[in-house]
Amino acid sequence: MTATRRQAREWAIQMLTAADLNPPDDIPAFLAAFWEELGTLDESEGRAVVSGGLKDFAEERVTGVLTTKDDIDAILVPLLENWDLYRLGTIERCVLRMGVWEMKNTDVPKPVVINEAIDLANWFSSPKSRSLVNGILDKLAKSL
Repeated sequence: MTATRRQAREWAIQMLTAADLNPPDDIPAFLAAFWEELGTLDESEGRAVVSGGLKDFAEERVTGVLTTKDDIDAILVPLLENWDLYRLGTIERCVLRMGVWEMKNTDVPKPVVINEAIDLANWFSSPKSRSLVNGILDKLAKSL
């Protein structure tokens, strides 16, 4: 099975979730441990194989979010309108952080970022997360 950018974003959310629950001291070692664990999966089992470009794509997002988390949170808090960032579920918080980072630091069109974030929230959390993620990232997109 060939991996896609969607799969790379899923890996990034998995890493960001792990980092949110247990912040790493050494980001490169954290990333290496994730890929080593993922590498134990065998393509013959129908699992995606990591290719260089997609690995870089995922790592760019994870490193970007982890190194600018305070700046991202400063953008998110006002968008939450009197809701504490840490009252959000871990998945929603990580998806929103990655969405903010992508909008601010890549040339990926904002509607694509929002759609990908909605799908990730729905996949890893619940359908109710879709509207939260959509609302917050749509507000940000309109303000940029």
